[in-house]
Amino acid sequence: MHQHCVFQLLNNWETSAANKQGRLAATDIVRKKLTTIPAVPYRGVQGTTVCGLFGLTVATTGVNEKMLQHCSDIEYEKVYLHPSNHVGYYPGAKPIHIKLLYDARDGKVLGAQALGESGVARRIDVLASFIQMGGTVYDLEEAELCYAPQFGATKDPVNLAGMIAANHLRGNHPLAKWEDLVDAHTQVTEGHDDVDQVLAFIMDDPYAQAQIVDVRTVAEFERKHIPQAINLPLDSLRDHLHELSQEREIWLVCGVGQRAYNATRILQQHGFRVRNLSGGMQTYASFEELKFPNY
Repeated sequence: MHQHCVFQLLNNWETSAANKQGRLAATDIVRKKLTTIPAVPYRGVQGTTVCGLFGLTVATTGVNEKMLQHCSDIEYEKVYLHPSNHVGYYPGAKPIHIKLLYDARDGKVLGAQALGESGVARRIDVLASFIQMGGTVYDLEEAELCYAPQFGATKDPVNLAGMIAANHLRGNHPLAKWEDLVDAHTQVTEGHDDVDQVLAFIMDDPYAQAQIVDVRTVAEFERKHIPQAINLPLDSLRDHLHELSQEREIWLVCGVGQRAYNATRILQQHGFRVRNLSGGMQTYASFEELKFPNY
């Protein structure tokens, strides 16, 4: 029986998990003779992995979105963010692209994926520990992690992921889904030739009704922007509030999400219904290039 179990462990699980399971199997064998050794339960595998790829590091832990889509009893949310591996004023800062999945009901962290040149494995290791201990996004925002300019930031990428998700759950920072924007606006701009058909589609679809407001600078907007978006730079946003409709929901976008967050708070204080497109144009570029798959 024990031989069969160990054989199965080595053939069905990754190396790290197999080593831990082998230790548990050996402990169980010895425990049969020495009853003073307590039984050690197996905690399971959450799939924490890392890989080097053409100068980049990609890592993952927990469940991904495709898995969650097959779990009808889990209501999940996700955030995208693109922080640097350490503070920008210290030379050599590189972005880390992070996707965090969490339970929409209680904020429990469900999974995460990250990609970048430096600091990726460290952040996924931290997130993996929180997942194993049943941590929430509220725990992430308060996590005390190592800081020095060459190693991180006062708000580590792990903290930022927790803050964005927690703000969304609290209602301070409502998020819009890129899939909803892409589906609606692709159909509006490409799926209809007749003006009446376009108007009918917009009136029938709440996502197509949203105003897309880009709060980056004029130069950034001219280089690339979302179809149908209007440009109201953050620095002058308060001077142009009269150009926005109180009847339609406003979806904000910027470079990576920070300016859109500031704009969200401004517009909320003036009575607008607002959502932030998570991760900004950096995320939009990835969606556009990959034709919007769910990872």
